[in-house]
Amino acid sequence: MTDAHKTAAETALRTTGGAPPDDVDKAPIPLLEPREGIPPVVATDEALAEVVAAFAAGTGPVAVDAERASGYRYGQRAYLVQLRREGAGTALIDPVGCPDLSALGEVLSDTEWILHAATQDLPCLREIGMVPSLIFDTELAGRLAGFPRVGLGAMVESVLGYALEKGHSAVDWSTRPLPEPWLRYAALDVELLVDLRDALEDELDRQGKLEWAHEEFDAIASAPPAPPRKDPWRRTSGMHKVRRRRQMAAVRELWTARDKVAQRRDVSPGKVLSDSAIIEASLALPAHVNALTALPGFGHRMGRRQLEQWQSAVDRAKALTEAELPQPGQALQGPPPPRSWADKDPAAAARLSAARAAVSELAERLNMPQENLITPDTVRRVCWEPPGDRSEPAVASALASYGARPWQIAQVTPLLAAALTETPAKS
Repeated sequence: MTDAHKTAAETALRTTGGAPPDDVDKAPIPLLEPREGIPPVVATDEALAEVVAAFAAGTGPVAVDAERASGYRYGQRAYLVQLRREGAGTALIDPVGCPDLSALGEVLSDTEWILHAATQDLPCLREIGMVPSLIFDTELAGRLAGFPRVGLGAMVESVLGYALEKGHSAVDWSTRPLPEPWLRYAALDVELLVDLRDALEDELDRQGKLEWAHEEFDAIASAPPAPPRKDPWRRTSGMHKVRRRRQMAAVRELWTARDKVAQRRDVSPGKVLSDSAIIEASLALPAHVNALTALPGFGHRMGRRQLEQWQSAVDRAKALTEAELPQPGQALQGPPPPRSWADKDPAAAARLSAARAAVSELAERLNMPQENLITPDTVRRVCWEPPGDRSEPAVASALASYGARPWQIAQVTPLLAAALTETPAKS
């Protein structure tokens, strides 16, 4: 029995795949304090060396979490890392004081890491030298097992019967010193992850999905870092209102100027200039600072120097030649939007309709979200450009080329092979 099991021993594990627990009338037990109290924040090389030694000597999997300052700081770096392992207890590490955690990552390299929503935390952990080779993602496990709510608090409550504090998830974790209530919240986030992992493993095994989960976890752990997004300015909120190429150029210039300021000041871009202000200025293309000041988002609180830098960005866009203006849309990667299929290729539209219906029905039978059974993008690609002979081996090969895991291929290949023979209804 792990130390986390000792905390949960009084409450039966609720591993019912999302169904109401037997003791449905019993209120969840509030988890108010970490078992050993709030550990001191590790912010020196000496203290880090002690943590490395303690976790190297620990046993079993390690629970890992990271806190970022999204919405407050530029980028997605970690501002606190929490770990817990049998025999080592809980550690709270400050990556500002200890920016290189590669020594800790190395002693845990052969250990299973338990994370909740691993794809959110792995990029910032990678930046500080922590790269797991084996993971267990409790959020993804909950999805595969059919739980209707898969946030950490909801999972701990429905599976283990404990209520976690919810109040500090969106605070500014770059704050120093970190307030004690925040540290308590952070420590509790890893307090029961080992128990949650064990209960979910049992449930996945009961449902015959454990090997599926392992394939998913391995895919996450082995995935390379995401490449930089091309033309990130195109994702400005409200971009759908911008129709003309010169207006698009203004969005690009304003977005780029804002990004440089945000990076220099290490603040969230939205705190420098809102997306809605960028869109307003791009649509209006103001002739001078006074006209810019009259637009929403550029009010009296903004200093003259700031206003001039935004007006300069607009002026740069207005000075571009036609050849220098951005094109209306990004080059399509993959099939066109499905709404246009009926006109562009009725046969492909018929295939997609049949495939979606079959995948939806199977996902419902397997009690999991459709996107976890097979990604919608993969289904679209196979239906838009099906393999030549459309046999099951050919479909399986196509799915593998798009990154589908073996378990997914085994489940959906027969359905998609049948859907690819669908023809449009005659009018």
